Amino acid sequence: MYKKKINKLFIGTNNHGKVREIRRLLPSKITLDTPKGLKIRSPKENGRSFLENSLIKARYFAKKSNEICLADDSGLEIDIIGKRPGIYSARWAGNKSDFKIAIEKVYKELKKKNIKFNKKIKCRFVCALTMYWPDKKYYQSQGIVEGQLSRKPKGKNGFGYDPIFIPNGYKITFGQMSFSKKTKIDHRYKAFKKIKKFF
Repeated sequence: MYKKKINKLFIGTNNHGKVREIRRLLPSKITLDTPKGLKIRSPKENGRSFLENSLIKARYFAKKSNEICLADDSGLEIDIIGKRPGIYSARWAGNKSDFKIAIEKVYKELKKKNIKFNKKIKCRFVCALTMYWPDKKYYQSQGIVEGQLSRKPKGKNGFGYDPIFIPNGYKITFGQMSFSKKTKIDHRYKAFKKIKKFF
């Protein structure tokens, strides 16, 4: 697609936690710009999938910044409650992005359905990435990490739903993992592996 390696990139998110993780995954030589630096608000996400919402954000921020943009849309799917919160993961946290509220809502939804933790409650994190160039060409990738819900929030590392997600093969949540460990196995890392060729 594009043979010229990217050395400057606009990260299409106002989520500080995502910016931090994306910075960690990118080569250090790449210069990053963010919406915060240019005081750009995020667009309305009205897509029907993670990939659609990722594209909406990437296209919007690429147009606003006139730079190559990388945008992420990600969230938690819990099978037993219809794969919610899914694409509404961030919206469950409210206008102030308070994920304590979102996590409480997860447990309330389980309680409503009288769901007990006597067996694994399967869930997954999904990350969709879109690279968008000012000439309107784009490339997308997706990463998924399977796991189960924790009985209660554990750990203060990470962000979002990390304190309640236990990846398969582990006994601790993403919230209990070190930043360096988590970013080598999570959904964002898996999606990034597919776009490394551009860097």
